[in-house]
Amino acid sequence: MLILELQNVSKSFGALRVTDDVTFAVPEGEALGVIGPNGAGKSTLFNLIAGTIRPEAGAIRFAGRNVTSEPPMTRCQRGVGRTFQIPQPFEQLTVFENLLVAAAFGSRKREREVTDSCAEILVETGLFSRANQLAGALGLLQRKRLELARALATDPKLLLLDEIAGGLTEAECHSLVETIRGLRRRGVSIIWIEHVLHALNAVVDRLLVLNFGRVIGVGKPEAIMASREVREVYVGIDV
Repeated sequence: MLILELQNVSKSFGALRVTDDVTFAVPEGEALGVIGPNGAGKSTLFNLIAGTIRPEAGAIRFAGRNVTSEPPMTRCQRGVGRTFQIPQPFEQLTVFENLLVAAAFGSRKREREVTDSCAEILVETGLFSRANQLAGALGLLQRKRLELARALATDPKLLLLDEIAGGLTEAECHSLVETIRGLRRRGVSIIWIEHVLHALNAVVDRLLVLNFGRVIGVGKPEAIMASREVREVYVGIDV
């Protein structure tokens, strides 16, 4: 079964076409990496999938349902979870309280009904020892882990990761990759935008390449990175 389908999706801001006739699908359980140069339309793609912006053409289907016109709240509650490139936790709440808010919103349950699942996510993401620490006091790696944990607390079927490895040291990046690998064993589908290619290639099944809002390639990572067009556009090599 397909968890996500985009069919001929386009979006412009004035005269600038940022997403141009994009079509692709993600099967349940797959991890898809998204790469492309700055300005290629990667973040706009996530905004379209999450419902922050709406396409002017095309359709978006999630778990077999047309969600093109549905708002972000509804998509979240249907199972679309998202992290943001710059983590923005509720800084005056503890790490655990951040998860409770996300879980109660995503599941539409009372906080006492999601307490156990939030504790499990803290363990899974390496944050259990910081459960009672204020989110505003966290370092970058822990903020990124909290961003991931909050997205997981909404109980997603599809998880959108936006450059979650950016700015991390090699050791921190390796630790984060192991955490994300563990998520795949839960059966969560993943779409991951990332510039840290070795982290991306350690997790994903396929790569999708965007350039000027258009898909210029999608396939196995080794085949995509060997493509002449991808190397010229993304890596900057004149082949």
